[in-house]
Amino acid sequence: MYSWKFDLIRKAFGKFDPQEPLRLRGFEVYFKIRARKGLYAWRSDYPSVQRLLDHLQRYTQSESSREVYLNVLRRFCEWSSYDSEKLVQLPKFKVEKLVQDYVDGLAKEDRSKAYVNSLIRRLRTFFMVNGYVRSNELNIRAYHVPARYRKVPEYIPTKIEVHAMANAAGSCRDRPIILMLWSSGLRVSTLCALDYRDVDTELKNGNPHIMIPVYPEMKRRVPDACKGQISYYTFICPEAGEALRIYVMEREEKYGKIKPKDPLFNSNWTLWNREERSSRRLGRRGVGLIVKRAARLAGIPRWKLVTPHCLRKAFESVLRSPTVDGGRMDKSTQEFLFGHILPGSQDPYYDRTKVDFHRTEYAKLNFSMDKMLGKAIDKLVPLAELEKCLGEGWMFVAKIDDRKVIVRRKW
Repeated sequence: MYSWKFDLIRKAFGKFDPQEPLRLRGFEVYFKIRARKGLYAWRSDYPSVQRLLDHLQRYTQSESSREVYLNVLRRFCEWSSYDSEKLVQLPKFKVEKLVQDYVDGLAKEDRSKAYVNSLIRRLRTFFMVNGYVRSNELNIRAYHVPARYRKVPEYIPTKIEVHAMANAAGSCRDRPIILMLWSSGLRVSTLCALDYRDVDTELKNGNPHIMIPVYPEMKRRVPDACKGQISYYTFICPEAGEALRIYVMEREEKYGKIKPKDPLFNSNWTLWNREERSSRRLGRRGVGLIVKRAARLAGIPRWKLVTPHCLRKAFESVLRSPTVDGGRMDKSTQEFLFGHILPGSQDPYYDRTKVDFHRTEYAKLNFSMDKMLGKAIDKLVPLAELEKCLGEGWMFVAKIDDRKVIVRRKW
């Protein structure tokens, strides 16, 4: 049946149809990997590449790691004009010269030293699993990376600036995204991988500090969702929780009841059918654009340098700062809420099962702009009722659209 919508899709994206399954990516075609899922997933026709995939499966089981390794290998093969099978037949001195020339050339192009060293490690792994070990092990000279070295600059917003970003976000969906990234320290991939069922019970129970679980199964939705497959949980501040409740209420009014397996944050891409938008997951790039737009509208001079990861670092500064009672959170608890493995033998002995303890400790963190952390409640009201709310002691927070605003009252 003819549809103007598919004509629009073809004009915007060539032959791309968002309803079709994703096509194989460039590195998958290059290494003759015929499927991404199922019995023959990640099976290459090249034995040398398959050895690398088997090695990664044993040690990381991360789909994201496989993508990175194969993309690096593909670019090296294209640069050297050798396919993977011919590369592993070359003598050691020839391989060493090829790899050294390749990374030296990238370094001269002003690539990050840390990035160049990561290429060396990944290419070494490929050749190691293909027999370049012991006396045949490659000797490639890496680059010195100074302390606190960072090629791409970044700007970590202050507490006041984060609140300004949330107020400038401009939609019921974008506001909780800003506040959740900041008050939980979640990585952007983890935020994108969250399903509604992950927070449904906490939302309905009315907990002011909602628990956010992170677990390895999330990687099935977004490959980078659970870094290192480290299971943990964190929380969000009351303001983020109220913003999330408002977003859920507004989304259900717009699209109907949210299913348990629907993504917590959905994509509003207009090329999806209206009926399926609620089930389409917001991506990393979309979150990045939301954060930058909010930083720009908040008037942050260096808004171009603000990324979702900067909000994770802003959360770390709250963890390290004095709590509302004048104390400081225990270092081990800080590391756990940040999703890190505790050093040495501390991790096996750390008790992760006491959710109420961690919730109580988290509640002492000061996310408020005020010195004293008062209780507050946000609500979504029609614009026509704003004047009445102001007269009742509510405070204007943000305008969502031409019809709705968020107001707040403290007590």
